[in-house]
Amino acid sequence: MIKKISKNSMKHIIASVFFILITAICNFARAQKPLELLSPDGNIRLAIDLKDKIYYTVSNSRGILLQNNEIQLHLRNEILGKKPKLTSRKQSFEDSQITPVVPFKFSTVKNRYNQLLLNFKGNYSLEFRAFDDGVAYRFITRKKGEIDILNEDINIYFPDDYLLHVQMADDRGFATTYEEPYLHLESKQWKADSQMGELPVLIDTRKGTKILVSEADINDYPNFFVKKTEENNGLGAIFPHVPVETQAVKRKFAVSKTADYIARTSGTREFPWRYFIITENDGQLIESTMVCRLSQQNVIEDPSWIKPGLVMWDWINRHAHYGPEIDFVTGVNTASYKYFIDFSARYKIPYVLLDEGWAKDINHAVETVPEVDLPEIVRYGKEKNVGILLWISYRAVETDFNDDSYNVFEYFSKMGVRGFKIDFMDRSDQAIVNFYEQAAREAAKYHMLVELHGSYKPVGLENKYPNLLSLEGVRGLENHGNCTPDNSMYLPFMRNVLGPMSFTPGSMLNVQPEQYKGRLGQSPVFIGTRTYHIALYILFESGLQMTSDSPSEFDRNPDCAQFIFSTPVTWDETRALAAEAGQYAIVARRKGDKWWIGGITNNAEKVREFDIDLSFLNQDKTYGMTAFEDGLNAGKQAMDYSIRRQQVKKGDRIHIKMVRNGGWAAVLE
Repeated sequence: MIKKISKNSMKHIIASVFFILITAICNFARAQKPLELLSPDGNIRLAIDLKDKIYYTVSNSRGILLQNNEIQLHLRNEILGKKPKLTSRKQSFEDSQITPVVPFKFSTVKNRYNQLLLNFKGNYSLEFRAFDDGVAYRFITRKKGEIDILNEDINIYFPDDYLLHVQMADDRGFATTYEEPYLHLESKQWKADSQMGELPVLIDTRKGTKILVSEADINDYPNFFVKKTEENNGLGAIFPHVPVETQAVKRKFAVSKTADYIARTSGTREFPWRYFIITENDGQLIESTMVCRLSQQNVIEDPSWIKPGLVMWDWINRHAHYGPEIDFVTGVNTASYKYFIDFSARYKIPYVLLDEGWAKDINHAVETVPEVDLPEIVRYGKEKNVGILLWISYRAVETDFNDDSYNVFEYFSKMGVRGFKIDFMDRSDQAIVNFYEQAAREAAKYHMLVELHGSYKPVGLENKYPNLLSLEGVRGLENHGNCTPDNSMYLPFMRNVLGPMSFTPGSMLNVQPEQYKGRLGQSPVFIGTRTYHIALYILFESGLQMTSDSPSEFDRNPDCAQFIFSTPVTWDETRALAAEAGQYAIVARRKGDKWWIGGITNNAEKVREFDIDLSFLNQDKTYGMTAFEDGLNAGKQAMDYSIRRQQVKKGDRIHIKMVRNGGWAAVLE
């Protein structure tokens, strides 16, 4: 028997069904609507779309900058980010300050951002942050035991044809040292079968916005490189795989066989940050502290022993001393190093570095060559208040880590050596990333400083271990004639944005490009005017700032030497006064109550002139300014310079003129 339904009951049923249907539609619409995260100032917008994959779009007041970027993490048996199921989300705001142990740009770093934490079914999360100057994201996993990471999708898509500034890895592939010159190409010209690029990549959107792409806080994970995506106008990530067999080759261990995964790591962890610095003024790149803000901070209990400073460096100029005061045969020997120590003591330079050549066996650095009495050199340096640093090969340190009977850090720290320049890693896989941290940690145990040469770009480890004071990963002055201002003009806007760099500035023998012939006798000659090379000590950041000329040449140029050797290597404040990536940069930096201003330019056709406003100076002080300027003939004779001295105060304007490949440098005190 069928029971008849009343009209009222039918109305209730229809209403209930309608309510359920509307609720389902609303829930579906809500699920389809992109999640949004704004920068604290509201200018940058991050829209996250959860569909078959995780997509995100980045825009600012000028429009869409990056569109439908893709995120996935490929594990052995699952893909995180594939058909994602959101379980919860949490938004928060941070407004704090960081006080770096070694302040490369600022003694206090503002850390202000909005954060969105998305938790997904499958025990993983994505953490997004929106800063006033960019965005960043990272994976977080909560898996049991160890997991194999087969790949990570970091696909970045451009809505228009953008101009890319990037270093392309050479034939060595993942064994690169990040020393290639910058290339400048249209995004649609980069082919899928072209060479891979290295980070950072600087993107010019041609909409008044530039975007710097890189990564931070890497641990137990490889660096990523970029390749052109197969179909769309964009870039995708490519990673070196885990080495399972290596072969000893000269100073290093080269990879001979790899696994099918890029990392084997803990299943419960935070992965590296992928970040995008977004700027509407090129000077913001110079002032950026993004890597510091995204990195783990100091883990050394008492870092007071860490003393950044200038370093007299012997490698380029160890045979270039000459003059009546030289009563010894120059080279890798005790007399030469005592000469460096005497010079350093006179100018109060805290360190002298003994580069390659002092050890009898570079792969087991204990016994010295007969010409070098290392204990005597260390003793003499201590007597003169000059610390000794040693060059050492990666192979020697890595071999030591696997030898329980010998600890290279303990051995040389007991002798009184202050630190190491570790060279020839020439890789960026998971094993090398772990080596960096192990070396910094082991050095810290024995109160030793570290510089990494033959290295990948900085990714924030120097914040966690501030005894790591510099890294190479740059086309520096040791590339001689292949190191030109045209290329180096991108460093303040790209490489130095990431962290300290061992560029090794400081040449007193200077030429314009058409005059370059390599050497003057034993002394190397470098491209750029005298004031250009002086200004690099203000423009380029490094906690162990090397000097690339000989004591003899500095003694012949005492006014230049005095200026260089009185320039700090850490700063309380940084201000970009005039900047255009690849063209020119004028930067003011403060240390205490003194200001330094440095400017450099490329091989411009015309003299560049600027009127700089000194409104950043202290209101209640008149400063004495000593400025080194390109001379009247510096466009032809690069060593020509003049010195200007005048009184300045807040609100004054100073006129700066730089010739091609020229510079400007001043101290205000």
